[in-house]
Amino acid sequence: MATIPRSNRVTTLWAVTIVIGLGLLLQSVVPQIALLVIVVQVAFALLHGARRYGRRAIWVFVAAGLVISNILENLSIETGFPFGHYHYTGGGKLFLVPWFIGPAYLATGYLAWIVATVLLSDVRRNSPWLTTIGTPVIAAFAMTAWDLAMDPKNSTIRHNWIWENGGGYFGVPLGNFLGWTFTVYLFMQVFALYLRSRGPLPTAEPDRTGPSDVQGVLLYGLTTVPYFTLLFTGDHKTVTDAAGHTWQTADIYETSTLVTVYGMFFIAVLALLRIAQQRTAAPAPAPTAAVEAAKLPEPETVRVIGTASPQE
Repeated sequence: MATIPRSNRVTTLWAVTIVIGLGLLLQSVVPQIALLVIVVQVAFALLHGARRYGRRAIWVFVAAGLVISNILENLSIETGFPFGHYHYTGGGKLFLVPWFIGPAYLATGYLAWIVATVLLSDVRRNSPWLTTIGTPVIAAFAMTAWDLAMDPKNSTIRHNWIWENGGGYFGVPLGNFLGWTFTVYLFMQVFALYLRSRGPLPTAEPDRTGPSDVQGVLLYGLTTVPYFTLLFTGDHKTVTDAAGHTWQTADIYETSTLVTVYGMFFIAVLALLRIAQQRTAAPAPAPTAAVEAAKLPEPETVRVIGTASPQE
């Protein structure tokens, strides 16, 4: 099979990045494309992850994310652990969970992982345990920052799922966010342990100043776009959660925008500044042999006094 040139792979990833960005921009106006955006985001994760870690590694990420998230979601629907008591509405379910929930974990989860590698360090074969555990922890919090903005809109307003006992955060309970952090950390940690044992060698560390990190961080930041759009285009009405508490949709939209600014958007800016810092501090390329030779001083002729030549 012919190998795709590196320049073509980079161009393809930038094209996918732009398509996702446009999809996120239009998602609030055309809600029907939301699932399509998730599918393209998963495609980005597969392409980006295969280039960065290898095909086998990114499929480990996919398998861990789908299996662990689905098990814990079904467990919580049945028992209340780890998210709380809730149920999904609508059809198209894998057991008790809609099929698109797993891909949604993968789509934003991979972006959160890239952000975490920028803020701390990427996990490679034989990485220190601080990196192997710390990077999944950061990624889990970065992922949960998305749920802070996303959950009240999708549950309390759109009723895609119902929190049976309501909750103090616009009908969403605290335990949901703790459960998110726990669930995401678990499948990120599985991925990190795989990378530590069988992932790329440290010598294969990606170019920290190149486009790879920038693409992931930009998409993570662009995930906030629909919440800004809804702030100005969302309908204003009163909604009621399962516990009977009423909420104003305008308050939900404004709060969601606020938490994205000081949550996801702040994290993305911090990561971009980190990339810029690394680019500025990147060492200059080693001079070539010809340049080094040009810098060498001309050899001096040394005359030894008192030594007669053979002709004298």
